[in-house]
Amino acid sequence: MKNILHIISSPRMEASASRKLGNAVIEKIQERYPDAVVTERDLTKKPVPILEEAHINTFFTPTENYSPEQAEINEYSAGLIAELQQADIIVVDSPMYNFSVPASLRAYFDFTSRAGYTFKYDENGPKGLLNNKKLYIAFTSGNIYSEGPYQIYDSNVPYVKNIFGFYGVTNVSVFRAEGLSIPGIQETALEKAIERITID
Repeated sequence: MKNILHIISSPRMEASASRKLGNAVIEKIQERYPDAVVTERDLTKKPVPILEEAHINTFFTPTENYSPEQAEINEYSAGLIAELQQADIIVVDSPMYNFSVPASLRAYFDFTSRAGYTFKYDENGPKGLLNNKKLYIAFTSGNIYSEGPYQIYDSNVPYVKNIFGFYGVTNVSVFRAEGLSIPGIQETALEKAIERITID
């Protein structure tokens, strides 16, 4: 049985292309693994707080010295991380917002990027702790960023891959629905992206 974590970051609902693409990836995974269990982490319905001093202080305080507030903050962060730890497959809906990821996804990474949980440091430097997992990125954008003159503007897919790579997740597939604002391309971009989904 596969455990799947679906991370949704678009604040749009029915009109969201990334939600549609991400859901299509989930459906394909379920076809491959009919007994899979899906956990949905919708960052719009349950927003992760923007990182503040109290959070940072908690992350760098030994657990035995926690105040009641810090214990609560740590429990919340550890809960997010536990979902990643338990997942065999992770699907991230990642729409392009101003050349990067939505603020909700960045906030999520701020609460899951913790030494001793998702990575550690040893004599050889940082080492990811979330090994042997598969990551699928469902990327959507109004323009085309996979190639051409705007490729250098893509701080979305490389960022998500780098974060998870730091966590130890290196088996990554990216499905792109691009050109969603370009006439002549937008009409079929999502449909073609869904047709290209393959699950390995």
